[in-house]
Amino acid sequence: MKKDEQQTTDEAELVEDEDGALSDEEERDTSLFTEAPREVELEGGRTYVFGDIHGCALELEALLSHIESDDRLAPEDLVVFIGDYIDRGPDSYGVVEQLLSFRERVGAEVLFLKGNHEEMFLSWLGLGGEGSEVYLMNGGVECLESYGISEKTIASLQADGAKVRDEIPEHHLRFYEELLSYVISEQFVFVHAGLSPLRDLYHQVPDDVFWIRDEFIQNIHYFQKTIVFGHTPFEDVLFHLPYKIGIDTGLVYGNALTVLELSEERVFQVEADSTAVEEFHFREKGGFWPKSGKF
Repeated sequence: MKKDEQQTTDEAELVEDEDGALSDEEERDTSLFTEAPREVELEGGRTYVFGDIHGCALELEALLSHIESDDRLAPEDLVVFIGDYIDRGPDSYGVVEQLLSFRERVGAEVLFLKGNHEEMFLSWLGLGGEGSEVYLMNGGVECLESYGISEKTIASLQADGAKVRDEIPEHHLRFYEELLSYVISEQFVFVHAGLSPLRDLYHQVPDDVFWIRDEFIQNIHYFQKTIVFGHTPFEDVLFHLPYKIGIDTGLVYGNALTVLELSEERVFQVEADSTAVEEFHFREKGGFWPKSGKF
């Protein structure tokens, strides 16, 4: 994350100024790279991908119930969560509890990616990562209040939350610390913010994986895979096929929570403050693969 990032007024998000290429010396320093991505095979089952949740437990519960019961989630299926589970919304604690319960009770494989908000939260708690100095102004107060930490206590701590780390349940801390950087399959990559088109697929850095915006969104890439990402909110699912699919549809800003089901090319959505699930095909949202093939 760039140190001169400031809170925006239109999205209340952090926007990157620029991303410089790594020097030769930096390229040789492997400690700069994010942890190795998880590799998965998608053969034989369905793949569900959840967009940014941001502390909105009501809508999350509706979609979890829908795919588990109505869509009959099966053991051979895979469920991926794209990150940003916390901050801004009213019940970050409740969201994490739902996610952990969901993983425990379903037979399908469930993978949780780290978002920039989890990165900031861990940094604020003194558990690695970056962004502690801007955490509270980017929805951190709402998250901490959901854990029962008073606004007065929060204000007294500013960028140092290590003193209240014991207020966060141990199983929640493990959840945050075990989040994945990104996931790669034969056809897709699942990542919170995106990837740098100028770097190797397996040698991305945290600034890109958790924070990148326009350098990724406004450009094509040569990874020969479709990147499914969140982080940057859109009014509806962004289809730029075969290169990328953006699934942050601004739930916490009053829009909707989106889930993709990739094998049958379906979109599930719940509008803010609702529990009614709507289902669409990719084509109904403008998701058309090139006639010449996916790549």
